[in-house]
Amino acid sequence: MKTRLPNPADCARALVAQMTLSEKCSQMLHESPAIPRLGIPAYNWWNECLHGVARAGVATVFPQAIGLAATWNTALLHRVADVIATEARAKHHAARKRGRHAQYFGLTFWTPNINIFRDPRWGRGHETYGECPFLTSRLAVAFIRGLQGDDPRHLKVAACAKHFAVHSGPESARHGFDARVSARDLWETYLPAFEAAVREAGVEIVMGAYNRVNGEGCCGSPTLLGRILRERWGFTGHVTSDCGAVADFHQHHKVTSTPEESAALAVKNGCDLECGNVYFHLMEAVRQGLISEADVDACVTRLFTTRYRLGMFDPPSRVRWARISPKVVDSPAHRRLALQAARESIVLLKNDNQTLPLRKDLKSIVVVGPNAAAVDVLLANYNGLNPRLVTVLEGICSKVSPATQVNWMAGCDLTGTSTAAFGAVKYLAGLSDVIVAVIGLSPRIEGEEGDAADSEAGGDRRHLRLPGVQEELLRELHATGKPVVLVLLNGSAVASQWAHENLPAILTAWYPGEEGGTAVADVLFGDYNPAGRLPVTFYRRIEDLPAFDDYRLAGRTYRYFTGTPLYPFGYGLSYTRFTYRGLKLKPDRAGHLHVTARVKNTGPRAGDEVAQLYVTRAGGPLRDLRGFERFHLKPGQERALHFTLTRDALAIVTENGEREFRPGDFQISLGGSQPDPRSRELTGSAPLTATIRLG
Repeated sequence: MKTRLPNPADCARALVAQMTLSEKCSQMLHESPAIPRLGIPAYNWWNECLHGVARAGVATVFPQAIGLAATWNTALLHRVADVIATEARAKHHAARKRGRHAQYFGLTFWTPNINIFRDPRWGRGHETYGECPFLTSRLAVAFIRGLQGDDPRHLKVAACAKHFAVHSGPESARHGFDARVSARDLWETYLPAFEAAVREAGVEIVMGAYNRVNGEGCCGSPTLLGRILRERWGFTGHVTSDCGAVADFHQHHKVTSTPEESAALAVKNGCDLECGNVYFHLMEAVRQGLISEADVDACVTRLFTTRYRLGMFDPPSRVRWARISPKVVDSPAHRRLALQAARESIVLLKNDNQTLPLRKDLKSIVVVGPNAAAVDVLLANYNGLNPRLVTVLEGICSKVSPATQVNWMAGCDLTGTSTAAFGAVKYLAGLSDVIVAVIGLSPRIEGEEGDAADSEAGGDRRHLRLPGVQEELLRELHATGKPVVLVLLNGSAVASQWAHENLPAILTAWYPGEEGGTAVADVLFGDYNPAGRLPVTFYRRIEDLPAFDDYRLAGRTYRYFTGTPLYPFGYGLSYTRFTYRGLKLKPDRAGHLHVTARVKNTGPRAGDEVAQLYVTRAGGPLRDLRGFERFHLKPGQERALHFTLTRDALAIVTENGEREFRPGDFQISLGGSQPDPRSRELTGSAPLTATIRLG
């Protein structure tokens, strides 16, 4: 007879029933103390793994989240997340064997950040998967499933969808800001990724945001946490606050007057765990009658259900994941995956006259720029550390022939105004066959409030231009008459119209992780054919956008921006060519629309292609990504494509926030880019497009 396994929620309720009120309240703090009489060890809930196990020493460092998004590869994100969870388990159990319960060695990871990167000024945008709710949803589901694993009894680690919801700056105002959004924008753009995380991926944790949404503090919102998350979506995991967010209720939002009232507001609306110090007042909140002990019981039961689901109270022999050896951390296989991810994330933005790839036997090459030898641009933020970080300079040196002379000078600081080194740089450039300029941004310029030391706006950016005198450096290099290849290391859009108009080759490598320099060199010298696509729009100027604190989608992102971007969402070039043919649209009796076509590599090199399916219909956005697939084709190889669009995928979101299918004409586009004029101009081709009337 098959043994019936105990239900984690039943186990949690039985354990919580044995606790005193004081003990229960203590377990709702992110630093939960031990309860020796019940055999409960201390536990710190705070852990991070945005693109690798973070803040716990050596780990495999993958590209930053925005770079992972640029791969447009859900299978890859699942593999990356699975490796991260493997290393997390190895580190957790190694620490546990030594009796250590320190922060950043737990199994509850406050990742991924699935907010919509609606404005390029937001400093934390590089932690996200970009501006598209559909792309973000698909990548989030893959990443969460990879983290949480496929074991029917135990989670590998517990993932967390954050920051719920409508959160994307300004950083300096996040503790008191009220994001005012329409029902349509809320349900069409800001919530889909969270809904997918809950309903499809079964995410175990949701983190509330700092701000208010339409007047309600997110970590105590009856609308977000109650009516939407738990009642409508059926979320059964636990909710945590962002760090200090509950204190913001009385200190900044002024929706409560005392810590006790703030704690009660959060608890009554389902915020189970606090990162902060307001829940120290829970006992007093109960005494004042602001909440009941039953309210506390509900929260603590959900928290211990998570701990049981992680196997924390089972013998290690019964937990599949407890047998992972620490030797897996930064193993050769994991490094190879980090390299693959970095390669796939690189987006080729321009390549006039086939300047790239470069020859490896060049007589001389000069590498210029403050990011060429920097390691912070490899690591980004919320990162682990690695003893073998490969900078772009190191990658280039390792790639060229032994007879090639390589010179390097920074030329300027990242944000400084000095041009004193320009003369020396121009001299070296004049002696070289080609110039590789490695410039852009840095986590010192864009990041979380308090972390980006060189930010002009508390972590955010005030403009989209290259910082400091970097563009002046490019102009000086261009004046030498030697070809200049621009490599951008950046976490958000950079607007350099001059570079696009004057330099022959440009690529962006984001913040590419431990093997970033190797990956960039592989693309520069043709050992890898780039196929990354932009997960965000690169605008021409900040003046093209609405005010930063305006959360309406009108005038933002590829779905509602009516201007001409510098580089569009979904754009990216290749060293080969792909040709699409035979677009067919076939509805079935269930109301689904089947979209088929064929694609062929008609160029000289093997490479990846990213097929993108867009829908345009009356009452919806300008265009809406509703399907994508990344695949590899050899020269001359052909592949069949098949996408199925459900009635829900073809629906629009009405002004009252409801999804509604409306009969009419539907324009379907399938190709390697958006069906917009700028993409056609830059790529020299257009997606296949057809219109069908559906009733």
